[in-house]
Amino acid sequence: MSTYTLSEEDINKLNKNPCVLKCSGKSIIYTYEFKKHALEQRKHGISSKDIWKIAGFDISKWKEGYAKDCIKSWRNIVKNRGLGGLAKSLGSGSTGRPKTKGITDQDRIKRLELKIAYLQAENDFLAKLRAKRAESNSGQKKNID
Repeated sequence: MSTYTLSEEDINKLNKNPCVLKCSGKSIIYTYEFKKHALEQRKHGISSKDIWKIAGFDISKWKEGYAKDCIKSWRNIVKNRGLGGLAKSLGSGSTGRPKTKGITDQDRIKRLELKIAYLQAENDFLAKLRAKRAESNSGQKKNID
């Protein structure tokens, strides 16, 4: 779905489908019942495409493998969080990028100090790695301290 933008007509049709919780131009959020039913049907050998067709969806315009990818994603959710995880309509529970508005200068300084410490540790590690590689290539021990 991510490469295809839904038209107003498509959105209206999808929003009328009882299997759709809500729909926008770029995404479709399915009901918990549909997700659960789709997983059960797939378990019984019904193809992913057929599951969507039986539910009244015209998936001819959708990205190849969309239905299969949804089933795979929902299986992973059930595996990691149980059936209740399917009830959550927004992805993996991530709230997105951390907000930077409203944080205090003290918090911002603390965050930057942590970032600097991480980058310094990363640079130290990479320097040791480069020295090890050079050592193994030349056969001579290098000063890595």
